[in-house]
Amino acid sequence: MPYNTALRGYTAKRIEEIGSADILMGIPCFNNEQTIVHVIQMLTHGLAKHFGDKRSVILIADGGSTDDTREMARDFEIKPWQEKIVSIYRGPGGKGSALRSIFEAAARLKVKACGMVDSDLRSITSDWVKYLLDPVLEKDYQFVAPVYQRHKYDGTITNNIVYNMTRALYGKRVRQPIGGDFAISRDVANYYVDQDVWGSDVARYGIDIWMTTSAITQGFRVCQSNLGVKIHDAKDPAQHLAPMFRQVVWTLFSLMERYEDHWRTQRGSQPVETFDFGVAGDPEPVKVNIEAMLEHFRAGFKQFGALWKDVLPPATFQAVEEAAGQEASQFHLPTSVWIEIMYELAAKFHAWEKFRMRLVELCTPLYFARVASFVRESWDMTSQEAEALVEEQARQFEEAKDYLVEAWARAEQSPEQ
Repeated sequence: MPYNTALRGYTAKRIEEIGSADILMGIPCFNNEQTIVHVIQMLTHGLAKHFGDKRSVILIADGGSTDDTREMARDFEIKPWQEKIVSIYRGPGGKGSALRSIFEAAARLKVKACGMVDSDLRSITSDWVKYLLDPVLEKDYQFVAPVYQRHKYDGTITNNIVYNMTRALYGKRVRQPIGGDFAISRDVANYYVDQDVWGSDVARYGIDIWMTTSAITQGFRVCQSNLGVKIHDAKDPAQHLAPMFRQVVWTLFSLMERYEDHWRTQRGSQPVETFDFGVAGDPEPVKVNIEAMLEHFRAGFKQFGALWKDVLPPATFQAVEEAAGQEASQFHLPTSVWIEIMYELAAKFHAWEKFRMRLVELCTPLYFARVASFVRESWDMTSQEAEALVEEQARQFEEAKDYLVEAWARAEQSPEQ
């Protein structure tokens, strides 16, 4: 049963009592007792330091934590002139439902700016509030995406899929389309609230890419803000990221259907204005296990190889087959092959409506192969040097855009398998 609101009665009543505000800062959370107090502390200090003359509300949108996240959030005292709401959202479990409740609160409070930050942040400072909100309040931007200084192996889904695809499809170089920490204007909050997506994967992990893609395609004024180093609970791709990968890719491919008219004619890309506040620092290293990723890939080849042969063109499949026989020390899945894999999967997702979930599951081992290849190629590089690799990969995705259009047309002409 779909919910017509993510706000529970007591939360809606509390918002009604507050009436209106200038700023809302939201924190989606679930079992974050180790970090939630620090995040709230930085928000209350930042709001007092930079926006002391404005009425501010902090909303903690919890997914039913079984630890002491909510209790710790309730007990922490913010500045007396600020408001705090600790709420359990309604709807499917996931970050998207949490953010839906934040968007609804922003719309009801008629705020001028709404920011949101992840609840597992350890590197957040009080200045992040200014970095996120200033472009909305002072520069008339409507959507602010983050730019971080991240370790080269943090954000593998972004670096190998989402940045490349978003840039090539929609023509904006938003470096962190699923970065987690954003700011929006009230009209963007209103737009998000009105969309009929809250029973889908958008309500789970797909929310960030949906937010960014919607902002670009709807013509909202988009910029980026450099937040400095991001230190959070980073995850080893081989162990933790497969479910997130499937939900993000499902949402990414679904959005391609919705916005086909927008991306088919788009060629090249433009940078978006990036506000750099001069913050610097060294990101924490992220440990990765190449052998584990390659085990996932090889097991996937044994299980899905015959299906990959049906999905991929012969030359692309041959390259994958060759990669499956390589040792870790020599492993390489070329960028050109990875681009063909992603574009073919997107096209088949479009055409094979009955088998979409199966297709997304099929490509998970291929994601492990691509990450393993990127790790091996960048092993001796600094994070800054590895960033150049990411940019070159994104450029190649753009240049191969015609391949996507051709694959899309081919898939439409072939019956479902």
